[in-house]
Amino acid sequence: MNKKIVIIGAGPGGLATAMLLASTGAKVTVVERLQHVGGRTSTHGAHGYKFDLGPTFFLYPRVLKEIFQTCGRELQREVEMVRLDPQYRIMFGGGGTIDATANIRLMEHQIASICPQDAAGFSKFLQENRAKLEMFEPCLEKPFEGWKDLLNLRMLKLLPHLRPHQSMDAYLKRFFSDARVRLAFSFQSKYLGMSPFRCPSLFSILSFLEYEHGVWHPIGGCGSVSTGMARIAREMGVEIILDQPVEEILFKGRRAIGVRTRQGVIDADGIVVNADFARAMQRLVPNGLRRRWTDGKLAKKKYSCSTFMMYLGVEGEYEHPHHTIHIADDYVKNLDEIENKHVLSDDPSFYVQNPCVTDATMSPRGHSSLYLLAPVTHQHGNVDWNADKNRYRNLLLRQAAKAGYGDLEKRIRYERIVTPADWDVDYEIYRGATFNLAHSLDQLLHLRPQNRFEDLDGVYLVGGGTHPGSGLPVIYESARITSRLLAEDLGLKLRDINWSNDPIGATRSTMAAA
Repeated sequence: MNKKIVIIGAGPGGLATAMLLASTGAKVTVVERLQHVGGRTSTHGAHGYKFDLGPTFFLYPRVLKEIFQTCGRELQREVEMVRLDPQYRIMFGGGGTIDATANIRLMEHQIASICPQDAAGFSKFLQENRAKLEMFEPCLEKPFEGWKDLLNLRMLKLLPHLRPHQSMDAYLKRFFSDARVRLAFSFQSKYLGMSPFRCPSLFSILSFLEYEHGVWHPIGGCGSVSTGMARIAREMGVEIILDQPVEEILFKGRRAIGVRTRQGVIDADGIVVNADFARAMQRLVPNGLRRRWTDGKLAKKKYSCSTFMMYLGVEGEYEHPHHTIHIADDYVKNLDEIENKHVLSDDPSFYVQNPCVTDATMSPRGHSSLYLLAPVTHQHGNVDWNADKNRYRNLLLRQAAKAGYGDLEKRIRYERIVTPADWDVDYEIYRGATFNLAHSLDQLLHLRPQNRFEDLDGVYLVGGGTHPGSGLPVIYESARITSRLLAEDLGLKLRDINWSNDPIGATRSTMAAA
């Protein structure tokens, strides 16, 4: 008899897990609260304008490529992707611009325009982080279920190279003397919702991945990856139930045996939680059943920043790059206001996606779909979004005008805003912390909620709230880890593929593109 598995949430981690477990012959049911798949990795819009809701950078496709091949599919055949060059533009409030490119000679020229003596550091950075990724990647591909997992020989050999107590910015001083150049290689800490002055130096591999394996754009937006995965999952026999919130996880003692929705009970031999971790625990699991992750302990944990989002359908086209990061004049002050003071900055850093220069499907002809994002504090008593929403909207429009986008107000034909309060209430994200639990040293590896959830029997986690952490390639990796554990526990056979002869799928390739 086929094992029955229920996955709560059709985000990228849940969909990847559904595909992998369906490949074992298990009966897989995905139950999604929203009316569409993808969670934050979905698309929305109207009147011909289309926007990604959350992630817009598609990085390191190797992991998803391998998941697709495990299921007998080819990623590039199922989802068309374009590699971007330049990867993005960085505009520094303190002066200077870098058009990031994987072309080493051109990138050195870009760096030299900011600080001539820093140009030589680029190749050294790539070389050291290539070795760092090669050493550490196997650790990102395995579960960490306790402190003993840290004491294996591989981890002990890694410690001198990982410099666990050094921040990204401090680490980058080995290669770059100019603070602006260091920001060009450390702003990626915002993918984790953290400051480069606090984010552990391990995550320098994020910027390395961009240069080594590319920044990609899936045609139709990152949400098209989610819809493609859902289509494949259904073709593999997965049942995906939309617009159906799970009301509770059912237990017999401490063992999960099913879920209840408004339509009834779905029995399960194993349950995978792909919803926001902290909110799911509060909503779905009685506090008394949890030991390590009670409501009180969840409240004391560190959480990432949030984001203020503006999705603007505007008349006219722009020659700006696909991705542009605008750094505040006083970046340190901006980060302090987000992470420590929990107030709104008068001069925020912000990001603009202009996808129509790459992808004509994102807007009507002669129009643009602009995506503006400003990192802000997660939900905090210092900010009342009912009162501050319009003021912050107008501030970002002024910032965009100064950055060369002109008077957007006159051109807006479609507009949607999402605040941290909306992330909290409408998308069920604890404190509106869009990048989940912070990736501080005391909340990594075995100190993060575990893939085979330690507080309950028969419950597994996938997504940014568990190991290895946030970001699409890392979330897809969490799906592989969780699927292996669940398959092992239920006696299922998960297909294993040898990638050594695949130059694109190779884990430790030194090629320029994946």
